[in-house]
Amino acid sequence: MKIATIKLDGQETACIKSEGGFVPVSRINQRFQLDWPEDLFRIIVEGKLDQIQSWFDEADDVSTALEELALPEDQVHFAPLYRHPRKIWGIGLNYLEHAQDLSERTPTSEPASFMKPDTSIIGFDDLIEIPLLSERTTGEAELGLIFGKKCRDVPRQDWESVLAGFTLILDMTAEDILKRNPRNLTQAKSFDTFFSFGPIFYTMDEVENFLDLQVKTVLNGKVIAENSAAEMTFPLDFLVSYHSRIMTLLPGDIILTGTPGAVKLSQGDRIECQISEFQPLINQVIDLKLDQEGG
Repeated sequence: MKIATIKLDGQETACIKSEGGFVPVSRINQRFQLDWPEDLFRIIVEGKLDQIQSWFDEADDVSTALEELALPEDQVHFAPLYRHPRKIWGIGLNYLEHAQDLSERTPTSEPASFMKPDTSIIGFDDLIEIPLLSERTTGEAELGLIFGKKCRDVPRQDWESVLAGFTLILDMTAEDILKRNPRNLTQAKSFDTFFSFGPIFYTMDEVENFLDLQVKTVLNGKVIAENSAAEMTFPLDFLVSYHSRIMTLLPGDIILTGTPGAVKLSQGDRIECQISEFQPLINQVIDLKLDQEGG
C-alpha cells in the first residue's frame, strides 16, 4: 500500500494512492462510514495500517467508488508525510564511497549515528534553505525506515516485524560547520529545512528484497552518486537491532540508512532522491545569504 500526505482544504491529510490518483482518507471515511485516523502519523501510532490494508484487500466492489473519490496527481500538493516523529536517527558514512568523499574512515565496529530535530522537516517541492551560517551545505539521498511498533532489543532476524514501512529521504549537512569540528555534527545537521521526506510512504510488502534497492543522489538531472542497499557497511537489520538496544523505539520513529554520496547545493539547484522504481523526492534550493543580499 502507498500513502501520501497532501494539502487539502487547509489541512494536511493522508491519502491512499490508487490507480486513479490519491484518495483522501476523510473521503473514504465519509463514503463507507469508517472512522480511520485521517493523518499518517496517527494511522501508524494507533496501529491501523494492517486494518486499512486488509479492508482494501478484502472489500468487494469498492474500486469504482474509490476512483470516483480520487484526486488526480496533477491536482495534488504534497506535504511532509508527518511533522512530529518522536525520534529521527541518522546514520553517517554507511557507504564506503561517501566516507571517501569526506576523507573520513568508514566506521567498522558501530554506526556513526546522530539525531535530527523535527523542526528540520519539509516535504516534496518545499525549499531547502542554505543557512546564513554555512558556505558549504550538501544534500544526500537516503532510504528511510519508519517504525510501526514500540520495541526494544529487537533481534536482527525480526527487524522487518517492527517496521511500518519506508520512504525516500533528502538529508542536508552544513559540511563546513562539521569540518571545523566533528563535535559540531548536531548543529551541522539540524538547520530548518534540512530533512525532507516523502512524497510516498510504502508499506513493507512493496519491496521483495531490500538489498536490491538502488539509491541515487541526483542534482539538476545528473546522477551524482548511486549504490545498492546491499553495499551498506551496516545493513538494515543491523541498524534496526542496534538502535533498539540504545533506546526504546516508537511508532513513527525514523531511521535514515546512509547515503551513497552527497553533493554541494547552490541557489536554484534541484536535488532528488531516487530509489529504484519509487516516486522520486524532489526539492529546490535557495541560499538565504543571497536572499539577504538581494533584500
